Amino acid sequence: MERVTNVFCGGGGGGGGGGGVAYMSIQNTNANQIPEKPSRSIPMSISNSINVVNSKSSSNTSTAVRTKIGRGKIRMRNISFASCGTPGYIPPISWEQLMLDELFLSRFFLYFNVSERKILAQVCTRWRDVLYARPRFWAGLVPVVRCREIRGMASGSRTKLYASLVRRGFHSLVLLGAADEDIPELTHGFPMAQRHIHSLSLRCCSVTDRGLETLLDHLQALFELELAGCNEVTEAGLWACLTPRIVSLSLSDCINVADEAVGAVAQLLPSLYEFSLQAYHVTDAALGYFSAKQSSSLTFLPYFCCKVQE
Repeated sequence: MERVTNVFCGGGGGGGGGGGVAYMSIQNTNANQIPEKPSRSIPMSISNSINVVNSKSSSNTSTAVRTKIGRGKIRMRNISFASCGTPGYIPPISWEQLMLDELFLSRFFLYFNVSERKILAQVCTRWRDVLYARPRFWAGLVPVVRCREIRGMASGSRTKLYASLVRRGFHSLVLLGAADEDIPELTHGFPMAQRHIHSLSLRCCSVTDRGLETLLDHLQALFELELAGCNEVTEAGLWACLTPRIVSLSLSDCINVADEAVGAVAQLLPSLYEFSLQAYHVTDAALGYFSAKQSSSLTFLPYFCCKVQE
């Protein structure tokens, strides 16, 4: 509440809140800019004493607010409430109404960073709905689903969790500690991922070739793939599941990745423009799989850490 008080009173910035959505960790990759806090110099009172008046000179609705000045004197000050073109908009006339007003909340939440918005979304369903309905509040974030923890959730709760990702406009997803048993639940409980997920990262997963193939068949809009620490995925699995629509691929710390895996990448991904590889069983012969045309199209190689064997 300190942060909320500071927004109204113009005090110093409060610390960011911790925690987040249950069983899901949010990684901040692009901090949103927080607008300047209102000044303390003009105290305003929004209570039952507010009277709504109509202004003939403006299309916005004005509210008369009593402001104390000098020795007990009261001056009326008009504050405009923009209706954003919504017919029949009624400005709030009490704190209770203000805290549930969608127009006010959509601007109020701009004063918080993304970590704090995760906590505010748990205050009540009204605040959650306003936050979830505006993807800009979650821009630059990547949800990390801890698969080992969500296995203990009810099926309906997992479905709601996946639906919340779509409502917030997420197009990237990180699966941490996933196994083959998690794939059917993901494909059935998250059907909207088929067209909404564009980037997928599997980290420290025990997913086998069959599970990876099933998952990639479900994600028809996927064009970025990362496999990190997936030791159950073999070269045969890459030959079976890689599709030409993938244009960005990252392979790191996958023990079964060797020359044949690089050959699968070169042959199955003709439109590949970004390839990151970290492996220890790749020889210099693997580079020969790429044609001259493919080599020229690979314009970005963040790292190519291989133990080349002669």
